[in-house]
Amino acid sequence: MSRAHMSDKDILIFDEPASMLDPIAEMEQFLNIKEKLHGRTAILVSHRVGFARLASRILVLKDGRLIETGTHDELITLDGEYADFFRQQSIWYKTPVKEET
Repeated sequence: MSRAHMSDKDILIFDEPASMLDPIAEMEQFLNIKEKLHGRTAILVSHRVGFARLASRILVLKDGRLIETGTHDELITLDGEYADFFRQQSIWYKTPVKEET
C-alpha cells in the first residue's frame, strides 16, 4: 500500500498484497489502492479472487499461459477457469463451519 502513496510510477505491481489480511481488510485495502491510483495502472497478482470484481480487466494465467481475459461479469458468463475458481473460493464464505465437539 505504501507504494501507491509514495511512488510516482505510471504502473504499480502488487504481488499478493493482502495475503495476510482477512477478506474484509483485504477489500478495504484494494479499495484504498484503487482510490490512490489517480489514473495510474495497477497490476494485482493474487490467488484470492474476491477483489477481482473491482478490476477493469482480469487476466487469468494457467501453466504460464494467458487463458482468459475480461471483466468479472464477462468471465463469469464465460464459465471457464476464472468462474470455477471464483465459485470454489466463494464457498468458503457461504458454508457454515461445523465446530468439533
